[in-house]
Amino acid sequence: MLVGEPLKVSSTPLEGLTIVESPQVHDARGAFARRFCDRELAPMVGARRIVQINQSRTRAVGALRGMHFQRPPHAEMKLIWCIHGRVLDVAVDLRRGSPTMLRWHAVELSPASGRMIVIPEGFAHGFQVLEPDSELVYLHTAFYAPEAEGGVAHDDPALAIAWPLPPVDLSARDRAHPPIGPDFEGIAL
Repeated sequence: MLVGEPLKVSSTPLEGLTIVESPQVHDARGAFARRFCDRELAPMVGARRIVQINQSRTRAVGALRGMHFQRPPHAEMKLIWCIHGRVLDVAVDLRRGSPTMLRWHAVELSPASGRMIVIPEGFAHGFQVLEPDSELVYLHTAFYAPEAEGGVAHDDPALAIAWPLPPVDLSARDRAHPPIGPDFEGIAL
């Protein structure tokens, strides 16, 4: 593969939720991969700009983080990839009026896959660790705003997310996320 080979952008069944694959070049020294290209990702990123980059490391296999989102006016698009280990990354459509509201989509992320998931505003996000010491990098289009944070229960029967392992090691905050109630109308963007 050539270093200049374009990123491969694929849609998912949930409008706006996108998978980006980065071709990797290997040689005797190791590997090289382009992870972000403003020009190639412009159709999905639009006028947004990356304002914050975060990294997480989660030690235990089966550990679960999520399901998190930020409410408007601090709603954010997230671009996420795995730099070590392997995770099942899950996004849930919570957008009011979306034809896929309350549906979820999962993708396995690992350094070997070269995949990144692009999660638009109005989605909840979480992941489960499939290999020890998994690390994720997140590019955010909005600054973290504690007053705008929200979450939904990872085991909400209304979502029926098929986690591959029994969830373990949830934070107190993640254990406290409520299930979606019958009066939930979605997130207005």
